[in-house]
Amino acid sequence: VFGDIGCYTLGALAPLESMNTCVCMGASVGVAHGMEKALGKEKSRKSVAVIGDSTFIHSGITGLIDMVYNKGTGTVIILDNSITGMTGHQHNPATGFTIKGEPTKQVDLLKLCQAIGIDRVRVCDPFDLAGFEKAVREEIEADEPSVIIAQRPCALLKNVKFGPILSIDQDKCTKCRMCMRLGCPAIVDRGDHIEINPTQCVGCDLCTKVCRFGAIGKAGGKDE
Repeated sequence: VFGDIGCYTLGALAPLESMNTCVCMGASVGVAHGMEKALGKEKSRKSVAVIGDSTFIHSGITGLIDMVYNKGTGTVIILDNSITGMTGHQHNPATGFTIKGEPTKQVDLLKLCQAIGIDRVRVCDPFDLAGFEKAVREEIEADEPSVIIAQRPCALLKNVKFGPILSIDQDKCTKCRMCMRLGCPAIVDRGDHIEINPTQCVGCDLCTKVCRFGAIGKAGGKDE
């Protein structure tokens, strides 16, 4: 997995540890394609690049054009959170607003990818864990370049609404620590138990989807 510059760069660290490289803005697509060409398809397996929506607009498009032109087979996952998150929530050409917050023309990422020759491009909700995993597996198996646009607004945006705050039922929790693998800052390992910090939980509900024991639910249950 070839990474780029953005909030997702933190994915190189524990507990996710899911990125192998991080060079500069826009490098993920070019490095993924270059690795495939340098090592060959057999040794490089399927190259996957991850890049944010604003970074893709900034300097990722040319790399994707090269991948199409040079008959690469990599998969590019565009992390579309509707904002430029890491540098302070500035708008970009893909949001539909100027830097001053004024409405303007919006770049359609799906149509843009299609226009440069990507035949396999789809928009997915990354919060649909099963559906997103299925999409990634299908695109990795494809013998042609493909793009997955993972579309979900940044949790820090003021207009984003989530569900109720969640908590962990300690009687049901087996301490398997599967929820810790999400890297959620609200989920805390206290050693003898796992708990959810209510001041940081936004109720995104992802942890309930990975807990196999039904131990996570709406706050007000047993979390003490």
